[in-house]
Amino acid sequence: MSQRSVLFRVGYFTPTLTPHWKPRMPSLHMPKSLATVTSGTYGTTESSDCKEESEEEPKLKYERLSNGVTEILQKDAASCMTVHDKFLALGTHYGKVYLLDVQGNITQKFDVSPVKINQISLDDSGEHMGVCSEDGKLQVFGLYSGEEFHETFDCPIKIVAVHPQFVRSSCKQFVTGGKKLLLFERTWMNRWKSSVLHEGEGNIRSVKWRGHLIAWANNMGVKVFDITSKQRISNVPRDDISLRPDMYPCSLCWKDNVTLIIGWGTSIKICAVKERHASEMRDLPSRYVEIVSQFETEFYISGLAPLCDQLVVLSYVKEVSEKTEREYCARPRLDIIQPLPETCEEISSDALTVRGFQENECRDYHLEYSEGESLFYVVSPRDVVVAKERDQDDHIDWLLEKKKYEEALMAAEISQRNIKRHKILDIGLAYVNHLVERGEYDMAARKCQKILGKNASLWEYEVYKFKEIGQLKAISPYLPRGDPVLKPLIYEMILHEFLESDYEGFATLIREWPGDLYNNSVIVQAVRDHLKKDSQNKTLLKTLAELYTYDKNYGNALEIYLTLRHKDVFQLIHKHNLFSSIKDKIVLLMDFDSEKAVDMLLDNEDKISIKKVVEELEDRPELQHVYLHKLFKRDHHKGQRYHERQISLYAEYDRPNLLPFLRDSTHCPLEKALEICQQRNFVEETVYLLSRMGNSRSALKMIMEELHDVDKAIEFAKEQDDGELWEDLILYSIDKPPFITGLLNNIGTHVDPILLIHRIKEGMEIPNLRDSLVKILQDYNLQILLREGCKKILVADSLSLLKKMHRTQMKGVLVDEENICESCLSPILPTDAAKPFSVVVFHCRHMFHKECLPMPSMNAPAQYCNICSAKNRGPGSAILEMKK
Repeated sequence: MSQRSVLFRVGYFTPTLTPHWKPRMPSLHMPKSLATVTSGTYGTTESSDCKEESEEEPKLKYERLSNGVTEILQKDAASCMTVHDKFLALGTHYGKVYLLDVQGNITQKFDVSPVKINQISLDDSGEHMGVCSEDGKLQVFGLYSGEEFHETFDCPIKIVAVHPQFVRSSCKQFVTGGKKLLLFERTWMNRWKSSVLHEGEGNIRSVKWRGHLIAWANNMGVKVFDITSKQRISNVPRDDISLRPDMYPCSLCWKDNVTLIIGWGTSIKICAVKERHASEMRDLPSRYVEIVSQFETEFYISGLAPLCDQLVVLSYVKEVSEKTEREYCARPRLDIIQPLPETCEEISSDALTVRGFQENECRDYHLEYSEGESLFYVVSPRDVVVAKERDQDDHIDWLLEKKKYEEALMAAEISQRNIKRHKILDIGLAYVNHLVERGEYDMAARKCQKILGKNASLWEYEVYKFKEIGQLKAISPYLPRGDPVLKPLIYEMILHEFLESDYEGFATLIREWPGDLYNNSVIVQAVRDHLKKDSQNKTLLKTLAELYTYDKNYGNALEIYLTLRHKDVFQLIHKHNLFSSIKDKIVLLMDFDSEKAVDMLLDNEDKISIKKVVEELEDRPELQHVYLHKLFKRDHHKGQRYHERQISLYAEYDRPNLLPFLRDSTHCPLEKALEICQQRNFVEETVYLLSRMGNSRSALKMIMEELHDVDKAIEFAKEQDDGELWEDLILYSIDKPPFITGLLNNIGTHVDPILLIHRIKEGMEIPNLRDSLVKILQDYNLQILLREGCKKILVADSLSLLKKMHRTQMKGVLVDEENICESCLSPILPTDAAKPFSVVVFHCRHMFHKECLPMPSMNAPAQYCNICSAKNRGPGSAILEMKK
């Protein structure tokens, strides 16, 4: 375990590490090594051990209370002190009381006694003060009023405490004591009445008043008195009775109105004042004190103060010299500890080098605190040290001292509204310098983005710094490119650096940086100069093309891209609409990538006409074919004027697509195509052309004589569906057994196989004749089965429809007054229902008066609907005759 030692110059301090000691109390949780705290200028170190630094940040910072306090303590010695939020009150051994501001300047002085001031007490308002001294004098008076109480006792008065609300007329009370504790109260006639609260247990040496509770310590222990009920509610005995109470006095402090902290010797007790349940009261006080936590410390306690849920403990330290083996007074310690139920954990520990610590005793140290600002005052006879919680500025100071710049920068950004002494930019610049010093140039350059932000002048300054150390390449990826924009000279300087040593890096920057960041002509000239030395360097040529593009010199850029056969040439043409510039470079584009070139040309027919492209490719028929072929695929009619030319091109460069072209084209001259195909002996294409021109017999003959493919001949005959062709095919095949086999296998559904079989010469050997005949029979059988199946389906459907018609015709027909006779157009029913009438209704739903129909003759005894018969819809026989 380590502690910090604080070495002082006037007004400042520097904590360093003191030698280690052996811990005496196993109950204390030891922390890790503690970090050095700095505030103000550095002090002198005492040994090599003191130079060691801890990596844990201190919790408090220290400053000696100077100005008037320095003058006082040069001639006198501090005996006691009390703290108010507005001022301080310091008592001395020569009986003086000084009122000081928080900087230590004297604002008022009181000559109270010629001897030591034992205690000073202030009410919460800071308007009334109580003072007692070793010669028995007691004074309670108003600082801003004439109110005053004087009394001189025949024994030393050790303590005094005024009511916290003494300013109120109902609370004019104070306690004082030496060998007994007296309570003074002002009566209604402005007279003071005293009463003894306690006596008989030795001198009263410490007292603290909070709210309605008074706690004091005598030789036997600590008592708590309830001023409201006028009852003593508790007695907490002291643990180590071997210690002299005058040399090791008790330290008391109230954390709040119901929590009392007691420190005596090496023991700390945390007590809670609680309300007693009504059922337990009987003759007992309404309140009682319960010890909620108790633990031992390593050294003797000289003072206590609360800090949130932690404790600040001022300890008196004695150590044994390794050389003489004698005890000596060491520096006092100020510790921050975290209380636990039966032990505690040390959070921070600082050893303070106060003036004259070698001669001080435990009773010479006091710890006072200001609750409002968390200020802690360590009072010794020759020194007053102020400790306060470290703020964010102190935290950043410590991080910077430890060279933890990134953490310091982060802390400053998080608390930028609260820091006063630091600026984020200054911390960031220090961080960048630190990284540069360590040779971490890339990290330093990366941090510039965040730290420098939009400050162009700082960016330029940092770039020159990187230039001085030869690290322009490191900062180049992080330079701002939009907001802000630096001077062109900055970017040009970096580009020249890369151009001299790294062509690839130079090309990358040209691609990534906008062209308006630098003077393009300057860089173009520099690249040209380098190309004079290395004219075939593809990286420089490509970069020069990009520079030409930025400069809108697209012609030069396009030439370089075409020379390099670079894939970006098409993107360049599209992006900058360079179609007018490529009209004479179509062959180059096709040579580079015919697929992309043709797609681009066809997509932009409005900018480069089909005629222009075909003319440019006149001397390169293979490329001309590629272009016209894709044009034909997109639209069969756009290039119709070139279809005649395409026949030769397909025949020369792409025969597999010639037949599809001939089939799909409606503008192709068939005679020309036939001539070319016959010249080149393209049988399939010739057959197609002959059949298309109506010369099917010649086409069939060519298939049989040139291709010798019976299947193809049969397929051709099937497509033409011409009986004469089948006859020709049979005549040609009759003396060729393989052809006969093919015919027998395929003509069963088109030609009667008996015609072929009768023509086969007797004795001719025909391969697989049996199989062919079996197949014919199977095909015939299949046809019979299909016919029978179809007949069954037809009969079933006919029967179903007949039944449906019969059901329909058997249904009744509604005849009412709205129906008319289709012949005379008068109502079908008479107006007088009593008269006899006769009506005929046909299945077609037409109705007639019987007398309006012609009489049936002997030749045609059945009657038919006149209307349906006249419309040739088929006669309808009468389905109903109504008579009455």
